[in-house]
Amino acid sequence: MRFDDKIALVTGGASGIGKATVMEFARCGAIVICADIDEKKGAEVVAEAGKSNFAVEYLPIDLAESASIRRSAAAILAQHPRIDILVNAAGWNDLQPFVDNPPDYLERVIAINLNGTLHLTQALLPAMIAAGKGKIVNISSDAGRVGSSGETTYAAAKGGVIAFTKSLAREVARNSINVNCVCPGPTDTPMLQSRPENLRAAFLKAIPFRRFAKPQEIADAVLFFASSRSDYVTGQVMSVSGGLTFAG
Repeated sequence: MRFDDKIALVTGGASGIGKATVMEFARCGAIVICADIDEKKGAEVVAEAGKSNFAVEYLPIDLAESASIRRSAAAILAQHPRIDILVNAAGWNDLQPFVDNPPDYLERVIAINLNGTLHLTQALLPAMIAAGKGKIVNISSDAGRVGSSGETTYAAAKGGVIAFTKSLAREVARNSINVNCVCPGPTDTPMLQSRPENLRAAFLKAIPFRRFAKPQEIADAVLFFASSRSDYVTGQVMSVSGGLTFAG
């Protein structure tokens, strides 16, 4: 797949699945905007990409703050004529029983995982509508499809991303804009590595392939939805979980 002359923006692009997606888009010829709150890691991604002559820029953004999102969106649209591909990849949560979730934790999980996606997409969508084309790929989670103990608020937010994907796909189909969703299962990212060893072992035992996904494998699914190969696909949800979940 080639993305020459395409401009892609990836949130959470400084690490994990987001970084893998940034680098793969760049490898395939796109100009990529790595949007992340972590300026140090963002600079590292740009430097790493530069060694291969990849076109990657860093955009500071705080997805927990709607004002920050709107400022960042305005800044990028002032710099670039359009955004062809938007990948809402950022995510954050912690493992704890729902009954123990403090109010500020509830608000932050919903803000980063759902509201941030809503605000950024809304800010960038008018330019896509004006262009009469565009690809939006939301990264949810299998937690949002089938639930996950200890991640109830996160599952609620990611379930919202799935519903948002399907509804928005209906609204913007007339503008030739595709909106699809990738739901990773357990993936070998810094977030997973921070989980207790016994939990990671339980995941491995439950996954039919007996291994975690590589971030690159999630990026591959994202690039399919962003490519011309999926021009007649919209409103769809793809689980990439090594067979861990089969529920619809």
